[in-house]
Parts: sequence; C-alpha cells; structure tokens
Amino acid sequence: MNACAPAGVANDGPLCYSRPVSECINLMKPGIHPTYHAKAKVSCACGNTFTTGSTEEEISVELCSKCHPFYTGKQKLVDTGRRVEKFRAKKASAEKGAKTGKKVKREKRATQKAVKAKKSEK
Repeated sequence: MNACAPAGVANDGPLCYSRPVSECINLMKPGIHPTYHAKAKVSCACGNTFTTGSTEEEISVELCSKCHPFYTGKQKLVDTGRRVEKFRAKKASAEKGAKTGKKVKREKRATQKAVKAKKSEK
C-alpha cells in the first residue's frame, strides 16, 4: 500500500494523495530524480512573472494566461520560427518588384556562365 494513500484506498502506485508535494518528494528514490524547485520563476515575453513548482529554477515562455489569445479574447500573431517575419519580408520584396524564383535564378546563372566563358576566351 502507498504510504501517502488515504485510509481505505489500496493503491500501489507512486501517487501522493493526502500529503503536500514537499513531503511526497522525500518518499521518492534518492539519486535518480532531478531537484525540485518549489518556487520556480516563470517569466513571459509580455512581462508577466509568476512562480510555480518545477525542476528548473527559471523558465521563460512566449505565452502565458495574461497574453494568450484563448484567455484574453484578442487576436495575436504568434511568430514561431520567424514565419510572420519571413512572410512580411516576401510581401515587401514582391511589392518592390523584386523577382525571385527558378526562372530568375536560371537566367542569373546563365549570364554568369556567359561572363566566365568570355573571360576564359580572352
């Protein structure tokens, strides 16, 4: 029977029911678990900070409950992997008239080869 299970509950699992987490941590096998920080500091990109329990002392996140669109009801662009920045850069270059693509690259390579061929003939 689990040492932390309430009376009358036959549970052989590692769950801790009636004691605080700090007491149950002492029941774990020593030497195989990372250290648990009861007051880990979490800082969000929006500037919000709060504390929670974690195996890391400091955690930095991009979204929290104060700025997440689901909780705030406001639409927000979340730039994962610079996708939004890349899209805006492509859009700006398209508006300027800069051409990109396979045909443009092929033409550029062909002109470079022609220049090299002329230099080698001299």
